[in-house]
Amino acid sequence: MPVQETPGTQQPHSTASLRPYPPVPGVRHHQVTVDGVQLHYAEAGDPDAPPILLVHGFPQHWYTWRHVLPGLSGDYRLICLDMPGFGWSQESPDGYSTDRRAADLVAVLDALGLARVRLLAHDWGAWAGFLACARSPERFSHFLAVNMVHPWPTRRNTLRHAWRFWYTVLLEWPPLGRRVLRHWPAFTRYLLRRGVTDAATWQEGEIEEFATAAREPRSALAGERIHRAFVAHDIAALRHKEFHALRLTVPTLILAGERDVVIPPPLLEGGGAFADALSVEVVPGAGHFLQHERPDRVVAAARRLFAR
Repeated sequence: MPVQETPGTQQPHSTASLRPYPPVPGVRHHQVTVDGVQLHYAEAGDPDAPPILLVHGFPQHWYTWRHVLPGLSGDYRLICLDMPGFGWSQESPDGYSTDRRAADLVAVLDALGLARVRLLAHDWGAWAGFLACARSPERFSHFLAVNMVHPWPTRRNTLRHAWRFWYTVLLEWPPLGRRVLRHWPAFTRYLLRRGVTDAATWQEGEIEEFATAAREPRSALAGERIHRAFVAHDIAALRHKEFHALRLTVPTLILAGERDVVIPPPLLEGGGAFADALSVEVVPGAGHFLQHERPDRVVAAARRLFAR
């Protein structure tokens, strides 16, 4: 597949967004076509080094990794993907189910000619990452999941912590979800501020970058449909233990925040029975955006895991 390169401070080629890329030193911007959809990814590090695929969560895009890149770029090729509909990637004509997004991760590797990568993903990106690793283990050597539960939580813990997802009621019902994201940026700002334990975590312009990006029509639609797909399909799959048919053979570490308001550490129990090498590391005093709150811990965990 053809790959186009765009200098870091210029206007993107993709028709998905006309906004300039937020500047990050050493980052190169590319477009790759996957199943007819033009996807954007930001790249850093040595192009000939071992590759890491970095996948953002909601309501973010590639820029969420800006504080992690310096700690890994010396030894790896870092590929920060904008998932379909987010950042500078075009919307997906095939929907936003977890199955579809997991397949998209593998399709991106095919398009880039990458046989196998390390995977570092946050939030909804990590949720898709679990399925991608379980279904295509030959494509991922290691998986670092940040602030996300595995697909095998216990029923008891799921029920105990279901209240934490109250905010998704405003996102999962069409067309309310897209309208909230497009016309109520204060809600997006609230989710970002609520997700950290220290308001000083967010540097100047970061919250506005993500809130502005979430207002774009295709991004608002993608945000709504990811949450809708989880309610319509994944909750039933969890209830009926459909994910129990999967086994995770890729060495995996879940990096959790002790004070994560969405995915608290107790929710992460129960995964070991369905994985060959799954471990959990809790970061004291941290919340739901570890790549912003504790980028040094994310880098250290990645280096330990990926060096195995």
